[in-house]
Amino acid sequence: MDYEVIIVGAGSMGMAAGSYLAKQGKRVLLIDSHNPPHAEGSHHGDTRIIRHAYGEGENYVEMALRAQELWHELQEQADEDIFIPTGVINIAEPHSTFMQNVISSAENYSLNVEKLTAEEINDRWPGFHVPEGYIGCYELDSGVLMSENCIRAFRQQAEAHGAVLKTNSPVTSISIYENSVEVKAGEESFTADSLIMTPGAGTRKLLPLVGLELPLQELRNTFSWFETDETLYKSSSFPSFSFELPGETYYGFPSIEQAGVKIGRHDGGIPRDMREPLEPFGTYERDKQDVSSFSARCLPEVGPHKLGKACTYTNTPDEDFIIDKHPEHEHVVIACGFSGHGFKFSSVVGEILSQLVTGNRETRLDIRPFSINRFSE
Repeated sequence: MDYEVIIVGAGSMGMAAGSYLAKQGKRVLLIDSHNPPHAEGSHHGDTRIIRHAYGEGENYVEMALRAQELWHELQEQADEDIFIPTGVINIAEPHSTFMQNVISSAENYSLNVEKLTAEEINDRWPGFHVPEGYIGCYELDSGVLMSENCIRAFRQQAEAHGAVLKTNSPVTSISIYENSVEVKAGEESFTADSLIMTPGAGTRKLLPLVGLELPLQELRNTFSWFETDETLYKSSSFPSFSFELPGETYYGFPSIEQAGVKIGRHDGGIPRDMREPLEPFGTYERDKQDVSSFSARCLPEVGPHKLGKACTYTNTPDEDFIIDKHPEHEHVVIACGFSGHGFKFSSVVGEILSQLVTGNRETRLDIRPFSINRFSE
C-alpha cells in the first residue's frame, strides 16, 4: 500500500485528522482540490467563535470542552495566535430554546458563565444596545479562534511528522475494496488501507464516489467588517457574541488587531448551486443590509460598513453534524454537514476521525447523535 490513510479534503477537519494521525506515525496522504487555507470552503475569514455553553444542544458541550483543550495544545506548538480569550456573550430572550440550552449547559457542566440582564450588558459594554427584557450568558473561558492560523498550524504539524499533502488536485474517482481503497486525482492513483472523507463544500459532489447520497443543502452566507471605535470595541475589552432576535440570528467579534468589528448573519442563507462559482459579496442587497441593520439596532456605536465576504454552509436537515463510519465499509469514515457551526470543533473532530480510522469502534466522546443513518431511519 502507498499509505495507511488517505484523507480526501484537507480543510478544517481533514487537516486536523491528518496531523493527529501523522503524529501517531501513520503514513498519511491528504488530498485537496485547493491549497489550504483558502477561500473556497468554510474556514476563511480570519476568525471563528468557540462557545462552550452550547445553544444548539447539550450534546455538543463535551465536544466543545475537549476541542478547547486541543486548541490550547495546538497553541503551544504554533508560531501564530490560535486562540484569543475574548469571552463570549450569548444574548437572547430568556425563554428562547437557544438561551434555555445555554443556561442548562452552563448549569449541568458547571461552566464559568455569568448571567446578565440587558441593562447590565449595556452598562458593562457601552458598545451594545441590548433590548429591554433580553438576557445574556457571558462565557468567561470562551473566545476566538484564528481560523486560517489554525489550518496552517495543523498543516505544519502534519507535514513535520511525515504526512504528504497533495494540493490543487480534485479527486475524480474512489474505489473501495474489502481491505483497501484506491483514490484517483487527475492522472495519479493512490492506495491506502483506510479512507477519511472530509469534503466540506464539495461533499455532495464527492460522496456519490463512495456510494452515498445524503440530504445536504449548500447555503451562501456572508459576513462583514465595520469601521470601529477601538476604545469601545477592541478585543481586550469587548467580547465576541451570538445574538438571537425574533427570526434573525447574528454573531460577531470585537476588533482584533484593529481589523474592525466583524458581524455575520447565521440564519437565512441563500441556496447555492455548487456547479457555479460562489457569488461574491454584494451580489444581493441583503448582504450588506442585514448586518448593517443589526449593527444600527444592537451595536449603535459601530461605524460604516468596510468589507464583506461570502462563504458556504453545508447543512444537514437537523443542522447536526455527520461523523460516522460508512454504513457498508468499516475502513471508510465520513465527516460532513457541519451546518455553519463546525469549525470550533475541528480539533476534536480530527481527533475522533483519527480514532475511528485506526480501528476504534468507540471514541471517548458520544458521537451517536451524528450517525449517518439517522436520516434513513
